[in-house]
Amino acid sequence: MNTTETEPARVAAPGQRTVADLMSSPVVSTHSEVSLADAGRAMMAAGVGSVVVTGPPGVPVGILTERDMVRAIESSADPDQATVGAWMTAAPEVVPPDTPIDDALDRLAQHGYRHLPVVDDGALVGIVSMRDLMRVAQVRPAGEAAVDVPRGLKGVVVTETSIGDVRGTEGFFHYRQYSATELAEERSLEDIWALLFDGALPASTDESASFIGEAVARRDLPSGLERLLDDVAIGAAGSGPLDGLRTMLSAVGAAERMRPVYDLDPTQRRADALRLTAVTPTIVAALHRRARGERPITPRPDLGHAANYLWMCNGVEASPEIARAIEQYLILTVDHGFNASTFTARVIASTGADMAASVVGALGALSGPLHGGAPSRALDTLDAIGTPDRAPQWIRDAVERGERIMGFGHAVYRTDDPRSLLLRRIGQQLGGDRIDFAVAVERQIVDTLAELKPGRQLYPNVEFYAGVVMERCGLPPELFTPTFAVSRVIGWCANVLEQADDNRIIRPSARYVGPEPPQPVPAAP
Repeated sequence: MNTTETEPARVAAPGQRTVADLMSSPVVSTHSEVSLADAGRAMMAAGVGSVVVTGPPGVPVGILTERDMVRAIESSADPDQATVGAWMTAAPEVVPPDTPIDDALDRLAQHGYRHLPVVDDGALVGIVSMRDLMRVAQVRPAGEAAVDVPRGLKGVVVTETSIGDVRGTEGFFHYRQYSATELAEERSLEDIWALLFDGALPASTDESASFIGEAVARRDLPSGLERLLDDVAIGAAGSGPLDGLRTMLSAVGAAERMRPVYDLDPTQRRADALRLTAVTPTIVAALHRRARGERPITPRPDLGHAANYLWMCNGVEASPEIARAIEQYLILTVDHGFNASTFTARVIASTGADMAASVVGALGALSGPLHGGAPSRALDTLDAIGTPDRAPQWIRDAVERGERIMGFGHAVYRTDDPRSLLLRRIGQQLGGDRIDFAVAVERQIVDTLAELKPGRQLYPNVEFYAGVVMERCGLPPELFTPTFAVSRVIGWCANVLEQADDNRIIRPSARYVGPEPPQPVPAAP
């Protein structure tokens, strides 16, 4: 049986599909002392991609897959001499047959496995694979019977996109056909902006200048909204610019008479998208300054998007090193697969709503601490730890209290978050005591979490170093998530443009689990 600490499997609701409906049985099994060659022949004879390794009295102690066989061959192991026990994945996760499909899928994704032995009352009764589970994890076509999918739609493909993707097991993500981290190292934010909106990087300085000119011309706040901005900033002082940004972008959409994307041609939709993405940093900076009793600063057309944002926030032109660091952060966070806020934007866009409505909805999703609201909380973790030597005990105490360690772990990555790796390098280039402390604490946290949560891959995510870098560049914590929004609004709008180009309304179903209807309505008291 699995000896790692895992949450108990959930019990399926009445009528909910379980692994028992999909599992293969009987199971092809073997023992740890059997040779790889013999195990391989058993797999071939049965036409399966894995065998369960059992010990007395038939309880799973490991899994040997085709990938394990390939790994052994690449290591020049002699298949006639090497044993299954030396190459199997030991202590596999197991589930009972009444485990809901979504729970089984979540466990596979959490550990990076592809097969789950099914054990009932201590006996091996079947095996279920990722392929088996994903076969039924599809959004149902309209008018057909509902099909169970994982909770939170994890792993469910709901559309096709050419904007980008995240390959979590590899620690890689890309914008269109290019590595996102390479783009952050080699190109400007405006180039990536053009890539997401128009499908290609500018191929010449003239093309780049043309796109920049379009964006710069749309930076100013619409005339007549200055008083509303003052009211929002001063009336909601202390809440930070993110809440006010939702109100102001909605007001921009209304002031500019943005029409439903359903009624617009691609050129008009692109114009609305450019307007919202260009004006967002102006609004964030103005809200920030007015809340502090300072006058907003007019955008400068001679500065790049990131440098202009810093100028409007601080009233001081940032050094090239600082401006480039923030620009690279913005590039790294422009888009990141079908995350919660991007999905929200596309759901709203699928109804045909206007561009501003889609962005405002996405902002609401971003505001949650489990999505975009964590960079400042990661700094709180560093402050609470205080010194590197206190990190192991602090983490142990936090885990025992059941607390989540902000800045560590990710819903997709099962290895280092590539954004975190680049931001760490950026922070080290900028220097400072905080980055040195963060680097020292990172290893302590990773090692301690590996000890306390075996089988879980918990590495720093983008928020851990994002807060460190933004703080070093002169941005206070209340601007961390709004700065995230300054970049992510570009990705949201790109997704809205794509959704509108080939739209189908996103309308999933839910399973009712309340009291059995219909019941008599009680008389009024």
